[in-house]
Amino acid sequence: MADLAIVIVSFNARDDLARALASLHDPPPLLSTDTVVVDNDSHDGSAAMVRERWPGVRVIEAGRNLGFSRANNLGIRATASELVLLLNSDTIVPAGAIDLLAADLRSHAEAAAVGPRLVGEDGRLEISWGRMIGPFTELVQKWQGRLYDRGVALVRRSVERRASRARNVDWVSGACLMVRRADAEAAGLLDERFFLYTEDVDFCASLRALGRKVRYASHIRIVHARGRSRRYDPRAASAAYRRSQLAFYAKHHPAWAPILRLYLTVRGHRPMDQ
Repeated sequence: MADLAIVIVSFNARDDLARALASLHDPPPLLSTDTVVVDNDSHDGSAAMVRERWPGVRVIEAGRNLGFSRANNLGIRATASELVLLLNSDTIVPAGAIDLLAADLRSHAEAAAVGPRLVGEDGRLEISWGRMIGPFTELVQKWQGRLYDRGVALVRRSVERRASRARNVDWVSGACLMVRRADAEAAGLLDERFFLYTEDVDFCASLRALGRKVRYASHIRIVHARGRSRRYDPRAASAAYRRSQLAFYAKHHPAWAPILRLYLTVRGHRPMDQ
């Protein structure tokens, strides 16, 4: 049995997927790994490319776009390992990073999951951790992210100061999230109501509900070329985000869900099937 299962969900991301897999193989982690790509009915030859270039990587063809949560669960259930790494297809993993993540998680018995510092291809920090999403924390985080991206000095210093400190947090990004399989299974894996977006925050909440911790490991860096799915089909990505947002509030903040629904309706952002 492998020490670590690496589950990569891919949807029409052939070039990104090739870069991610290359980074995992040159050089490979010291841990024994079982890498699985769950292909969400891509039409760009992704599955064939993986089979040709990396015969040791298993490909599960979903047959249709299952979404992020359901596809990850499919990959998790198809593997057996102590640890599971959920990894986006648009990431690049520096040498040694996966071993460092595993070492960090194993050295903190109270932790169920750990996530690294995510940076863009230009080195810019991504806010990939935070407090539990709620009406006010979500607003603060969005504005903070916008001001950070605009280069507001005070916000940038504040964000980078917090990004430099390893600690327990409420959630870490599902773009690169390592979890103990026993804890993931105890939490019921990812909630498949979330097709795309917020599933990572919800999953971390489920882990914390078990009395376990979620860690942010500031000293470990992973490159994340975020926003690929939104650029591929921005309207579909936006609708998926709003559906997940509504589902998240209905689950975690039910008193606020009607208010959010009304707000999105007035703004013309409410998905047609919600």
